[in-house]
Amino acid sequence: MNNVKSVFSIKDLENLSGIKAHTIRIWEKRYQVLEPMRTDTNIRLYDLVSLQKLLNITFLHEYGYKISKISNYSESEIQELVKQIVSSKNSKNHAINAFKMAMMNFDQQLFLNTYNWLAEEKSFKEIFHQVFIPLLDEIGLLWQTDTITPAHEHFVSYLIRQKIILNSEKLQYIKPAKEDKVFVLSLPLNEIHELGLMYLHYEILLSGYRSIYLGESMPIHNLKDLKKHFDSIVYVSCLTVKPDRDEVNEYVQEMVNELLDETTELWFTGRLVSYIDSEIVLKKVSVFNSMAELTSQL
Repeated sequence: MNNVKSVFSIKDLENLSGIKAHTIRIWEKRYQVLEPMRTDTNIRLYDLVSLQKLLNITFLHEYGYKISKISNYSESEIQELVKQIVSSKNSKNHAINAFKMAMMNFDQQLFLNTYNWLAEEKSFKEIFHQVFIPLLDEIGLLWQTDTITPAHEHFVSYLIRQKIILNSEKLQYIKPAKEDKVFVLSLPLNEIHELGLMYLHYEILLSGYRSIYLGESMPIHNLKDLKKHFDSIVYVSCLTVKPDRDEVNEYVQEMVNELLDETTELWFTGRLVSYIDSEIVLKKVSVFNSMAELTSQL
């Protein structure tokens, strides 16, 4: 953890705040809102305190405050103003910024406090769709641009995973209201990106169905065992990075050959479904381009 980035370039600040580097420089020069450190070659560097201040300034700016007015406030006054604005608990952007700061500082307490604050007014489904999905999308971009490290991504992903498990467990105590089908959720071999599938498990339970979560790297032939226990099964698979693009159709065809019959259905979602050949999509094979599209069928 001591090697994790805690000093940022102006490009990092642009990626984290959404404010262009050129604009940040203007704000610094004209309004002195940030005081960057300088290297021997005069390159701007920023610490976590500067990042926090910029995120708060960005929030106020998006809320309608002019930068000339914000620049007259002290850091404590800026923080207090942000608190006042978000007291109605309807600010998605503030929550996302708070989660980003929790990630950058590896601050579990800030993550949990922000989540609990949201949960006072929102359901877990609302929090996931309105805050966690945009946050995860941003994190993906931040990782690609080398603004954050895998340690940051793993830290916040684990905490989100923890919330999915907690909320799913509450639903598992409730007897399923719908008994016409059972959902079996699994991932292909070597597919380890299971956050989306875990959330689908929660949504299926919330819809009143029984959901059997098998998780990552599940061999197809092992899925046949579920037929010994349940009469009508919907097998759900999320294809994110595996199988490889040129093997997607082979995988789907194997699922069809091994599992599809009059008592089963196959549902596929994830980034790789765009590579599925339409000729394979039979009557009881469904392809969904998003989680929202899939859950609308429940």
